[in-house]
Amino acid sequence: MTETASAAGTPAALAEPRRRVGGRWIAAFAAAWLGVWMAQLAPFQQLLPLQVERQVGDTPWQDSVLAFGVISGIAGVCAIVAYPLTGALSDRTTSRFGRRRPWIAGGALLFALAVFVLGFQNELVGLGICWALAIVGFCVLTAALTATISDQVPVGQRGVVAAFISAPQAVGIILGIVLVTFVFVGDVAGYTALAVLLVLLVIPFLVLAPDARLARADRPPFTLAALIEGMWVSPRAHPDFGWTLLGRILVNIGNALGTGLLLYFLEFGLHLKAADANDALLELVLVYMVFIVIASLVGGRLSDRIGRRKPFVIVAAILQAVAALLLGLVPVFGVAMVGGALLGLGYGSFLAVDQALATQVLPDPADRGKDLGIMNIALAVPQALAPLLGAFVVVSLGGFVTLFLLSGLATILGALAILPIRSVR
Repeated sequence: MTETASAAGTPAALAEPRRRVGGRWIAAFAAAWLGVWMAQLAPFQQLLPLQVERQVGDTPWQDSVLAFGVISGIAGVCAIVAYPLTGALSDRTTSRFGRRRPWIAGGALLFALAVFVLGFQNELVGLGICWALAIVGFCVLTAALTATISDQVPVGQRGVVAAFISAPQAVGIILGIVLVTFVFVGDVAGYTALAVLLVLLVIPFLVLAPDARLARADRPPFTLAALIEGMWVSPRAHPDFGWTLLGRILVNIGNALGTGLLLYFLEFGLHLKAADANDALLELVLVYMVFIVIASLVGGRLSDRIGRRKPFVIVAAILQAVAALLLGLVPVFGVAMVGGALLGLGYGSFLAVDQALATQVLPDPADRGKDLGIMNIALAVPQALAPLLGAFVVVSLGGFVTLFLLSGLATILGALAILPIRSVR
């Protein structure tokens, strides 16, 4: 259980948390994220590209990459709206079940339903609509889940807790791909399993985690004008928020460019047969997963212990840049495995520590959900738009070598954006 220590006149729902969360809370939080990542990443990395490939038919492979990129890009546009809007609405929710819990439940149900329906789609338009709805549900769910860190976890524990966002991501992608490849074979069976597991894994957090109720008198202004106005956080007034957001955007663009087209890279960049490419993707993702888990748990804990965030985030970004350069300059599967390890090491540490950093630069406790929703745009949108941008780069600007070089450049720029932050060490 958690408690917040509120200063005189500060509503309990808005007070800075002081008591550390316990093992049950963390376990339920990690389980929820495991369900989220399986339902989002297994389709994104395997099921959806293969569906698109079948629908495009016997055409040049670049057409499949472009079609997949367009579908992901449309979903990314939806995320730009859904993340801050639902975060702002959860900030203002006065339900007797709490501020975040209704949005976690509703987002999980929408996400699961859209994923389930994806298994029955046989047209590109249907795939695009269902994936866009799935990403909206993903945004609703994860905006509320992320806000619970600021609501319930004290600053000195946020690195550890944020690690249980990134570690389940690594486990979720490999477990999801294994399930849909070897256990629940076929689109309908695969998507149905992911949808059911999502709901089952979110339920414990809904049951176990407390969620302080916001009194109507303490609710921020609840008008359309106030919501729209609040979507803008001035980087001049809040420079640390702006630099953190910029760094997060750049690093995630770099990571997304480096990982979003891996299946296509293995098949058409390294010229592996389709079946071999699927097996190779599983091996590559397994290496990536192991190092994400190690880096996120160790990095998050060390960051809490020494009370510093920036060095971890900067080094994590640089490691990802090195991995991207290896993939681009030495396109051999053995080197790709080394690159996958470095990428996992860098991204795991980045995800955990940068999330903790983001919670410490928020402008207003009353707008935690909205502001973290804006921060989360920098996580979800690059992942969604990268296939479209990557497809353009691969088809028009020099192929996979250029793609990975741009990935490395983006992450280096992201590391540089962290340097001006002053309120967090």
